[in-house]
Amino acid sequence: MSKSEQPDDSEKEVVAVSKHGQATIPKRFRDKLGIDAPGKVLFRETDDGTVIVEHVRSPSEMRGFAARSDATTDTPATEILREKREQDRDDREAQFSSENE
Repeated sequence: MSKSEQPDDSEKEVVAVSKHGQATIPKRFRDKLGIDAPGKVLFRETDDGTVIVEHVRSPSEMRGFAARSDATTDTPATEILREKREQDRDDREAQFSSENE
């Protein structure tokens, strides 16, 4: 079998894996996923056992990402965290007091 064979199905391609576990992502898939070298990909397994390969954006690609979306609140993050901690504490105290009654 050669290093890279293409089966009949146009969405599949066989590639060799080195003894170090390295494989070359075929160019058409790199282009389709927007993967530049050097770059990173994410392998994840779904509940049914399917392995998915996804492009991981570089920090430079993410620059300004948050700025493009509209903020959902004008409340500072520290205030939101403080309120969440207070709510969690109140919930724990209520649960503790109901368990001791």
